[in-house]
Amino acid sequence: MLQALQQRYGRRGFRVIGFPCNDFADEEPDDLATIKAFCTREYGVTYELMGKVRIRDKSKMHPLYRWLTSTGPDPGPVRWNFEKFLIDGNGNLIGRWSPDTPPDSKPVTRAIEGSLR
Repeated sequence: MLQALQQRYGRRGFRVIGFPCNDFADEEPDDLATIKAFCTREYGVTYELMGKVRIRDKSKMHPLYRWLTSTGPDPGPVRWNFEKFLIDGNGNLIGRWSPDTPPDSKPVTRAIEGSLR
């Protein structure tokens, strides 16, 4: 579903960026090359995947996640993999959705469309 968002909004400047993380029940134990190959093969992913990050241990938390979890509309720790954050073109955190919110849900797509105006 994230790939579909990239295809739908990419021409308008929207970018999906994935940050693999193994902090949740060891769901991402592989190295980045293996993760990329799997995502490309199984889901047709063309969006950017960054290096693996740590986000649960505050002493090892990636600086981006330190910022994402301390600001914006819903500060607090990341609850699980596939939590979604929306940053506008000015670098403002304008949306955050739980892992169980589908990327193509109305609240997410409305926020994306609003940020692209």
